[in-house]
Amino acid sequence: MNIEMTLTLFGNEIFIPSTIINSWIIVILLSIFAIVVNRKLKKVNAAEKPSGLINVIEMSVEGVQSLVKSTMGDKNLGFVPYIGTLAIYLAVANLFGLLGFKPPTSDYNVPLALALITFFMTQYYGIKSKGLGGYTKSFFEPIPFLAPLNVIGELANPVSLSFRLFGNILSGVIIMGLLYGALGWIAPIVTPALHVYFDLFAGLIQTFIFIMLTMVFVSMAME
Repeated sequence: MNIEMTLTLFGNEIFIPSTIINSWIIVILLSIFAIVVNRKLKKVNAAEKPSGLINVIEMSVEGVQSLVKSTMGDKNLGFVPYIGTLAIYLAVANLFGLLGFKPPTSDYNVPLALALITFFMTQYYGIKSKGLGGYTKSFFEPIPFLAPLNVIGELANPVSLSFRLFGNILSGVIIMGLLYGALGWIAPIVTPALHVYFDLFAGLIQTFIFIMLTMVFVSMAME
């Protein structure tokens, strides 16, 4: 299912692809979900017994906290809200194909934007923890001769991070599209198992890899 729009602004036509619209839909749905959960949490705080949804949310939060703690250490638990938000958005975006929509992460602009956030966080917290002098010095280690390679490697991180996510999700979209076109009316009978792999399994794996690399890059910059 592809929903696309064309807007006219000051006499210029602006094309909005389906991936951007789907991304807006996900943000709206997640915002509504957050409001509902927040209201339920207030009722729990008012001595009402936790429901099944709240128990799942608590287990998810504890899981993210444990992951951040084991990867970044106790002192960096302040990253839990960001890592949790990133994980939820990526999981829903990658799994959007199960509903017949084109996943936002199959558009390179989305993975690149998220990878750039990770990149700038890495630089910011690296400078914050080491100071500008210490951060700059780290590029000349272990020997000054390697400084250019260290800089190139740092600049390559957002490219590799975004292409890994983009390539895996887009390949699944292309393969499923080709299968639907080739199989015709029997596609719904044959393709469910492939949807489980390309949309469910691969989508969750890529979500996990992206958040893990984000935590590793930031924590390494702070060491």
